[in-house]
Amino acid sequence: MSEIKAIAVGMNSCGIAAGARETYEALKSELEKRNLDIKLKIVGCVGMCYREPLVDVITDDGIITYGHVDPEKVPRIVEEHVINGKPIEERIVKRDWWEKGVRKTWDVDGYFAKQRKIVLENSGYIDPENIEEYIAAGGYEALKKALQMKPEEIIDVITKSGLRGRGGAGFPTGLKWKFTREAKGDEKYVICNADEGDPGAFMDRNVLEGDPHRVIEGMIIGAYAIGATRDFIYVRAEYPLAVKRLKIALKQARERGFLGENILGSGFSFDIEIKEGAGAFVCGEETALIASIEGKRGMPRPRPPYPAQKGLWGKPTNINNVETWANVPWIITHGWEAYASLGTEKSRGTKVFALSGKIKRGGNVEVPMGITLREILYGIGGGQRRARGLRPYSSAAPRAVAFLRSSSTSRLITRASTPPGR
Repeated sequence: MSEIKAIAVGMNSCGIAAGARETYEALKSELEKRNLDIKLKIVGCVGMCYREPLVDVITDDGIITYGHVDPEKVPRIVEEHVINGKPIEERIVKRDWWEKGVRKTWDVDGYFAKQRKIVLENSGYIDPENIEEYIAAGGYEALKKALQMKPEEIIDVITKSGLRGRGGAGFPTGLKWKFTREAKGDEKYVICNADEGDPGAFMDRNVLEGDPHRVIEGMIIGAYAIGATRDFIYVRAEYPLAVKRLKIALKQARERGFLGENILGSGFSFDIEIKEGAGAFVCGEETALIASIEGKRGMPRPRPPYPAQKGLWGKPTNINNVETWANVPWIITHGWEAYASLGTEKSRGTKVFALSGKIKRGGNVEVPMGITLREILYGIGGGQRRARGLRPYSSAAPRAVAFLRSSSTSRLITRASTPPGR
């Protein structure tokens, strides 16, 4: 058996809520008691929230993941797997290995079979509080590449990729960047909208908690392309772990020269500030969000003018959500053709969804655009906890029809039909 390089515990909010902190402490105590010099670290959420707490045993050959690991299960894992080299087969929920430099994943539920990870490719595999692990996974290489390009070339790549805003409106990202770059003004801003307030949604939270540098890198690239010098991440104060890890990541990025004055000797200067929202759902709307940053009451305003022409403090402003920014480094690294090859003709790439509520396998999933809602709910999520199934519209089932539409809006469309007269 290959030498064990590290043991990792999933420590996003979902894992911590399921008891991961206690599991981590139990592992730390067990390793110390047995005088085992093995690195114990934290990682983000790999998406299997329904299997938390998750523990990874990492070797050069791959990763074996155990699910539902409470402190009582820790001694057996250390004794049988770590010391004696015999994985506990009945406890394994996932295996990862590498083929020609590409990570492959198998899991007992088939949860990852139809997934395609771009935004979430690092989540659950790297320590979100350690910039060195992000760099080792290829982090900030896209920024280095982008700084060698002309801003117009970057916008052209994002436009050709077909990336659309993942916050709901589905507006072409490259076109929005182009409008902001061409807007007249000596000062411009970019904003990351992390005001995720929809009930049961935790896509942005998991990305910020599990891979904050990816979002930061995407924002720096976007700011360079647009000509902005300052940015705000507007994040819900109800996401304390996301805020904490963002602050750590921003500090590390400044120390390594990825933020601040003369980034990587390019002559481009840029920095990011965190603005914590007070929990107003309406501030997820971009003009209300802008008003909140300005210190005003978060109220939407009529458009035009659009933020690209007159946004934060009356200056040209580009706003994208967490998931949109997180796509940018991958597109710059792999090229627009690779991204455009995924999804459908009008909706390119992938989309992250949060599965929550009365479903067997709740968590975060990332799938190519064009997949049906049935494939997500049943093929990945395992269906309802009680076998009732989706039902077509009728007066007896007014809220039963839901489906995923891959259209120019790139949105999840839910039909909640209501009988006439209600």
